[in-house]
Amino acid sequence: MFKGLGGLGDMAKMMKSAQELQVKMAQMQEDLHTITVEGVSGAGLVKATATAKGELKSIDIDPSIFNGSDKEVVEDLILAAIKDAQAKARQREADEMSALTTSLGLPPDIKFPF
Repeated sequence: MFKGLGGLGDMAKMMKSAQELQVKMAQMQEDLHTITVEGVSGAGLVKATATAKGELKSIDIDPSIFNGSDKEVVEDLILAAIKDAQAKARQREADEMSALTTSLGLPPDIKFPF
């Protein structure tokens, strides 16, 4: 297509790849709002569900832990489940980014400014 123009053909290819990356990155960012992860604490007594962007969506608490004298324990379990969900969300986002960059032939650990 750009035969005889030296490195311009490579530049056009790079620009096309950059545009493709931009489209795929936007789609991945959108997908991260719908992918969910679950954080668990207390051997499954408390579960927190969040999006891969870290937005908390729901908490499920087993009724067996409701005892008036265990208030602090329940609060700790809830907090632990939320932190677990957030950590899993960060990991899932990193995994999705790595998969995207690898599919485009980029190093899986490349860092982007977002």
